[in-house]
Amino acid sequence: MTKIVISEPKTKKSYQIEKDIPSLVGMKIGDKFDGSTVGLNGFSLEVTGGSDKEGFPMRKDLDGSARIKALLTKGVGFRGGKMKKVKGKMKFFKVSGMRKRKYIRGNTVSEDIMQVNCKIVEGEGDVAMILGIPPKEKPAETKE
Repeated sequence: MTKIVISEPKTKKSYQIEKDIPSLVGMKIGDKFDGSTVGLNGFSLEVTGGSDKEGFPMRKDLDGSARIKALLTKGVGFRGGKMKKVKGKMKFFKVSGMRKRKYIRGNTVSEDIMQVNCKIVEGEGDVAMILGIPPKEKPAETKE
Protein backbone atom coordinates (compact mmCIF):
# COMPACT_ATOMS: atom_id res chain seq x y z
CA MET A 1 0.00 0.00 0.00
CA THR A 2 1.22 3.45 -0.92
CA LYS A 3 0.24 6.52 1.06
CA ILE A 4 -0.65 9.39 -1.25
CA VAL A 5 -0.64 12.90 0.22
CA ILE A 6 -2.68 15.30 -1.91
CA SER A 7 -2.13 19.01 -1.23
CA GLU A 8 -4.55 21.69 -2.28
CA PRO A 9 -2.59 24.96 -2.66
CA LYS A 10 -5.68 27.18 -2.83
CA THR A 11 -7.06 26.16 0.57
CA LYS A 12 -3.69 25.11 2.03
CA LYS A 13 -5.08 21.72 3.11
CA SER A 14 -3.75 18.24 2.51
CA TYR A 15 -5.49 14.88 2.37
CA GLN A 16 -4.05 11.38 2.81
CA ILE A 17 -5.32 8.26 1.11
CA GLU A 18 -3.86 4.76 0.97
CA LYS A 19 -4.04 2.97 -2.37
CA ASP A 20 -1.90 0.62 -4.37
CA ILE A 21 -1.39 2.46 -7.66
CA PRO A 22 1.03 0.78 -10.07
CA SER A 23 0.47 3.51 -12.69
CA LEU A 24 2.55 5.95 -10.59
CA VAL A 25 5.64 3.71 -10.82
CA GLY A 26 8.12 5.26 -13.25
CA MET A 27 6.90 8.84 -12.82
CA LYS A 28 9.39 11.54 -11.88
CA ILE A 29 9.07 14.53 -9.58
CA GLY A 30 7.34 17.25 -11.61
CA ASP A 31 5.34 14.86 -13.83
CA LYS A 32 1.61 15.53 -14.12
CA PHE A 33 -1.05 12.80 -14.11
CA ASP A 34 -4.82 12.49 -14.21
CA GLY A 35 -6.52 12.61 -10.83
CA SER A 36 -8.91 9.79 -11.72
CA THR A 37 -6.12 7.30 -10.88
CA VAL A 38 -6.47 8.28 -7.20
CA GLY A 39 -10.22 8.91 -7.28
CA LEU A 40 -10.25 12.63 -8.13
CA ASN A 41 -12.13 12.82 -11.43
CA GLY A 42 -11.72 16.15 -13.20
CA PHE A 43 -8.49 17.06 -11.43
CA SER A 44 -4.88 17.10 -12.60
CA LEU A 45 -2.11 16.31 -10.09
CA GLU A 46 1.65 16.84 -10.05
CA VAL A 47 4.18 14.66 -8.19
CA THR A 48 6.15 16.86 -5.77
CA GLY A 49 8.15 14.28 -3.82
CA GLY A 50 7.94 11.30 -1.52
CA SER A 51 9.86 8.94 0.71
CA ASP A 52 10.76 5.24 0.74
CA LYS A 53 9.92 2.53 3.27
CA GLU A 54 12.78 3.59 5.58
CA GLY A 55 11.81 7.28 5.40
CA PHE A 56 14.57 8.56 3.11
CA PRO A 57 13.33 11.49 0.97
CA MET A 58 13.22 11.73 -2.81
CA ARG A 59 15.35 14.47 -4.35
CA LYS A 60 14.51 16.19 -7.64
CA ASP A 61 18.08 16.69 -8.90
CA LEU A 62 19.08 13.00 -8.58
CA ASP A 63 18.04 10.86 -11.58
CA GLY A 64 16.83 7.29 -11.13
CA SER A 65 15.16 5.50 -8.25
CA ALA A 66 18.21 4.22 -6.35
CA ARG A 67 19.11 5.17 -2.80
CA ILE A 68 22.57 6.67 -2.51
CA LYS A 69 24.67 8.29 0.17
CA ALA A 70 25.44 11.74 -1.22
CA LEU A 71 27.47 14.67 0.06
CA LEU A 72 24.95 17.50 0.50
CA THR A 73 25.33 21.19 1.19
CA LYS A 74 21.66 22.25 1.08
CA GLY A 75 18.22 21.20 -0.14
CA VAL A 76 15.96 18.21 0.46
CA GLY A 77 17.33 15.76 3.01
CA PHE A 78 19.84 18.21 4.51
CA ARG A 79 19.45 19.94 7.83
CA GLY A 80 22.90 21.18 8.64
CA GLY A 81 23.97 23.73 11.13
CA LYS A 82 24.14 24.40 14.79
CA MET A 83 21.27 24.80 17.20
CA LYS A 84 21.04 28.09 19.07
CA LYS A 85 18.48 29.34 21.51
CA VAL A 86 16.62 32.39 20.18
CA LYS A 87 13.82 33.96 22.23
CA GLY A 88 13.41 30.78 24.24
CA LYS A 89 13.23 28.44 21.21
CA MET A 90 15.91 26.25 19.70
CA LYS A 91 16.57 27.05 16.01
CA PHE A 92 18.96 25.76 13.36
CA PHE A 93 21.51 28.13 11.87
CA LYS A 94 23.49 27.20 8.77
CA VAL A 95 27.22 27.03 9.23
CA SER A 96 29.14 28.37 6.24
CA GLY A 97 30.77 25.56 4.27
CA MET A 98 29.05 22.72 6.14
CA ARG A 99 28.51 19.49 4.21
CA LYS A 100 26.99 16.20 5.32
CA ARG A 101 26.81 12.75 3.81
CA LYS A 102 23.16 11.66 3.81
CA TYR A 103 21.04 8.91 2.28
CA ILE A 104 18.58 10.16 -0.34
CA ARG A 105 16.41 8.64 -3.08
CA GLY A 106 16.30 9.50 -6.75
CA ASN A 107 13.50 11.43 -8.43
CA THR A 108 11.70 8.40 -9.93
CA VAL A 109 8.82 6.64 -8.17
CA SER A 110 9.52 2.91 -7.72
CA GLU A 111 7.99 -0.02 -5.81
CA ASP A 112 10.05 0.90 -2.73
CA ILE A 113 8.41 4.32 -2.39
CA MET A 114 5.83 4.22 0.41
CA GLN A 115 4.65 7.84 0.31
CA VAL A 116 4.04 9.99 -2.76
CA ASN A 117 3.37 13.70 -2.32
CA CYS A 118 1.19 15.41 -4.95
CA LYS A 119 -0.38 18.80 -5.45
CA ILE A 120 -3.50 19.78 -7.35
CA VAL A 121 -2.66 21.71 -10.51
CA GLU A 122 -6.04 21.90 -12.27
CA GLY A 123 -9.62 21.25 -11.31
CA GLU A 124 -12.44 22.77 -9.30
CA GLY A 125 -14.55 21.32 -6.54
CA ASP A 126 -14.45 20.13 -2.95
CA VAL A 127 -11.66 17.56 -2.69
CA ALA A 128 -12.68 16.31 0.77
CA MET A 129 -16.19 15.61 -0.48
CA ILE A 130 -14.94 13.70 -3.54
CA LEU A 131 -12.52 11.60 -1.47
CA GLY A 132 -15.23 10.90 1.12
CA ILE A 133 -13.38 12.48 4.02
CA PRO A 134 -15.83 13.85 6.61
CA PRO A 135 -15.28 17.47 7.71
CA LYS A 136 -13.80 17.98 11.16
CA GLU A 137 -16.14 19.60 13.64
CA LYS A 138 -14.78 22.09 16.11
CA PRO A 139 -15.78 21.47 19.72
CA ALA A 140 -18.16 24.03 21.16
CA GLU A 141 -16.40 26.50 23.39
CA THR A 142 -17.95 27.38 26.70
CA LYS A 143 -17.39 30.80 28.20
CA GLU A 144 -17.20 30.98 31.96
